[in-house]
Amino acid sequence: MAEEKVGRPIPKPSVYVDTKPFWDGAKAGRLVLQYCKDTGQFQHYPRPVSIFTGSRNLEWREVAGKGTIYACTVIRVPGPGLDGRLPLSVATIQLDEGVRILGNILNKDADTVKIGQRVEVAWDRLSDEVQYPAFNVV
Repeated sequence: MAEEKVGRPIPKPSVYVDTKPFWDGAKAGRLVLQYCKDTGQFQHYPRPVSIFTGSRNLEWREVAGKGTIYACTVIRVPGPGLDGRLPLSVATIQLDEGVRILGNILNKDADTVKIGQRVEVAWDRLSDEVQYPAFNVV
């Protein structure tokens, strides 16, 4: 029996919350996040209500995609979709807009990624049609 190759896992859009604006933005190379119109704050991951007020007064807005590494780790153990990508640096990014997002660091040796480094959004291609936000150290 031939061994089936496992590709990179692709998140399913709009399973619990309408995430179409996020994925449409990513496809166009734009980082788009939920914004609470009542408080003027961004939230990520997408939710049906504001984490600040509980209201549904949300919209999607583009962010600059610049920020600082808040926390980071290095993945060294093989797993689905990691072929040829190890070691892989994964970081929590504190965006300048005040929200945190998880992403891979693409342009830096994994062992040299440090908390406090400045980053900007880059795009990690998951398939021919789907890309996901990742970050480059600047």
